[in-house]
Order: sequence, then structure tokens, then C-alpha cells
Amino acid sequence: MSNIVDPLVERIAARVRTERERRRWTLAQLADASGVSQAMISRIERAESSPTAVVLGKLSAAFQLSVASLLALAEGAPDDTEGAAGVRRLTDTAEWRDPATGYRRRQITGPRFPAEIAEIHLPAGARVPYPAAAFAFVRQVVWVLDGRLTFHDGGTVHELDAGDTIELGEPAERVFANTTDSECRYVVVLTRGTTP
Repeated sequence: MSNIVDPLVERIAARVRTERERRRWTLAQLADASGVSQAMISRIERAESSPTAVVLGKLSAAFQLSVASLLALAEGAPDDTEGAAGVRRLTDTAEWRDPATGYRRRQITGPRFPAEIAEIHLPAGARVPYPAAAFAFVRQVVWVLDGRLTFHDGGTVHELDAGDTIELGEPAERVFANTTDSECRYVVVLTRGTTP
């Protein structure tokens, strides 16, 4: 595992544990709510295992957070208590990598910015499904920068090319898939709403 990812895995571990404890849930209660085994949650919380994007989707849905929100909270710089505006250098930004698919995600905005913006690199052949609950209480736009994204929005499939965008509606099961032989790069822009 690279030096860039190690600190992020530890911050994800701390964020999952904090969100669980904030709700006063046991490991068993989070396992029931998310469909992720107690053993896996325990390994994630101890930073012994890097969760996959699918597992993060299930955990974020149980917490009623988007995956972007869960990761943005974890990715926020540890010393960013003031939420200061300014330049964020690429070299200072953590990148999370899904150990199962190679999907890479980098948070563009800081934790105090009113919209969450993330850059995603989806490798050739990768497929990342999320439950509908991961999209509750958020408004989201996906903007394809390079390559082609096959986006499953409930029962509807959209083929998105570079420059295409899709604004997501009501929560539905969604799949981000790259059915091509080259990487797809896209941006997710997310704001919190008041109703799912």
C-alpha cells in the first residue's frame, strides 16, 4: 500500500468508528443496518482493511450519508479546523483507492465548502454499485471528463461520453461502470438536500 493511501485508510477507519459511536450503535447494529459483517466493520475501524467502494456504499447508506460525504469527512486535512479558503495542491490531497476495482477518488473541495466535489478515475472493466440509500438527502451531478461511463440509474442505463453530465434525481440503486478498455475520469458534484 502506498504512503499516500495509508493515512487515508486510518482516517476512514476513524470516521466509520466516529459515525457509529455518534449513533450509539454497536458493531452488530451497524452490521444489521448496512449488510456488512461485524468482522469486516471491525477490521475497517482498526485500519486493518481498506474498504471497497461497495462496502463504503453500504456503510454510508446505513449512516444516511453519501459515499462522497463519508469520504470527504475522512479526507479532510487533519489540521483543517478553520476551514480556510485557498490553494489545495495536488501533492497535499489524499487519493483513496478501492482495493477491489482500482477505482481512485480524490476530494477536490475542503470539508467546509458547501458543495462536495470529487475527481474519480474508473479503470477499464470496473463496475461499482451503490444502494439507493447512499443517495438519500443529496443532490448530485456526474460530469464525464475523459473516456466513457456506463451509468445505471435504477432501471435506466445511460452511456455518457466526455463532456456529458447527468443530474441525479430521486434515490435509486446506481452503478458506475466502465465497459471500455481505457480509463474513465469523471467528477461528482454533491450538495446536501433536506429530503431524499
